[in-house]
Amino acid sequence: MDLQLAIIGGGSIGEALVAGVTRSKQYPPNKIIVSEPLKTRREHLLEQFSVNVTADNSLAVQRAEIVVMAVKPQFYFSSLSPMVESLTEEHLLISVAAGIGTGEIEGFLKKEIPIIRVMTNTPLLIGQGATVLARGKYAVDKHLAKAKKLFLDLGLAIELAENDLNAVTALSGSGPAYLYLILEALIEAGVRIGLTRELSRQLMLQTMLGSAKMILETGKHPAELKESVTSPGGTTAAALEHLEAKGIRGALIQAVVKAYERAEELSLMRE
Repeated sequence: MDLQLAIIGGGSIGEALVAGVTRSKQYPPNKIIVSEPLKTRREHLLEQFSVNVTADNSLAVQRAEIVVMAVKPQFYFSSLSPMVESLTEEHLLISVAAGIGTGEIEGFLKKEIPIIRVMTNTPLLIGQGATVLARGKYAVDKHLAKAKKLFLDLGLAIELAENDLNAVTALSGSGPAYLYLILEALIEAGVRIGLTRELSRQLMLQTMLGSAKMILETGKHPAELKESVTSPGGTTAAALEHLEAKGIRGALIQAVVKAYERAEELSLMRE
């Protein structure tokens, strides 16, 4: 092994990982190899990051210690198949595919290869992901530490048990879509009351960003910060009363529950 990190799949997640680890200098570009079937993507990654590129998954695995599977679930096992012979117990396999459990991968490989399963979300692409990692049967502390370090360069990284990953999928995996829907509605509300769409967009994006930072930096509960904005009989109180009457709190909770139930159904379908 003359390289350190192999990424199988040079799409958006693969590129985000390359960008994160090269930006943080965790791995130098000459120690990274990306295996990607599309020539245009290989050329882009080579030009943008000066990493090694190949279309041969097996070659990528033979040359690196850590292997990240960053391919779509429907292509997962067809991409993994050419690598089986090359993978050894000395490798660490990090799997980013949604819905594919470590037990399923271990059964396919029929080897005692340490696997770390990862559930992340799309803000990973700008270095602000919320990532949860779960160990497979053969992964120990040193393997988790290596995987966690990789994703800490791209936002939050937390270890949980694998049976918690469907809940994570429903909450933070799908979470950006919930927030985008809320933002979309609030921007439209600004237009309805006379602001330009661009001004409404700017105000709401900064408001959401600032609100998240307020929670992070003060350590206060969202309810406490909500109360600090809400004067008795004022505009915020009137708005919140309407939202509660329309059941927004219950609707959001039920949305996450529905997403969780669907994640559970999809997991059962794979068994």
